[in-house]
Amino acid sequence: MMMPENGHRAHGFSSAYFLDSDEILAELDLSGDEVFMDAGCGDGHIAIKVLEDYNHRGTVYAVDVYDASIEDMETYKQENNVDNLINVEADITEGIPGVEDDSIDVVLMVNVFHGFKASRKLDEAVLELKRIIKQDGKIAIMDYKAWDVPNGPPTKMRSSPSDLEELFNNHGLKMTYLNEEIGEDIPEGKSHYFIVFQKE
Repeated sequence: MMMPENGHRAHGFSSAYFLDSDEILAELDLSGDEVFMDAGCGDGHIAIKVLEDYNHRGTVYAVDVYDASIEDMETYKQENNVDNLINVEADITEGIPGVEDDSIDVVLMVNVFHGFKASRKLDEAVLELKRIIKQDGKIAIMDYKAWDVPNGPPTKMRSSPSDLEELFNNHGLKMTYLNEEIGEDIPEGKSHYFIVFQKE
């Protein structure tokens, strides 16, 4: 079990070690009053960064299927007297309880979406994201490029931007932004891509 710098337990290897959260959040051009969801929050370092530096007037949801992640986020909330943080233990593919339809401005998933491919629940995940996002909201995904490289998930679990565009298009969501030069510097180039979808 990893113990990142923020002291939270992480089910897998925390992206805090190799991805720059400021670089990621700059892609979203946040105004500071959004209803923001860190979906698959893991150790919570991105949700905490949003709370502390980007979203003082809004609300932040931290969602994870791993109970220890949510326990740690609850501890953070209590110890820091944070009243605009809502922590939810949930499997996104089975629905996120307590989150109303068309209620979220921004959903961000960092190194999460390949897990839905691994569990063969891509459609279920997209349908739930579509349910919760506002009409003009953003579903932002940052994940590993579909390269056969040592770091990250097995190649067969990865999706390319065009794979995701086809998947989301099938559910009435359109790609509005793509950055294929983000993440770690590896010999093959930048490790990740960042893609955004909105309702059509």
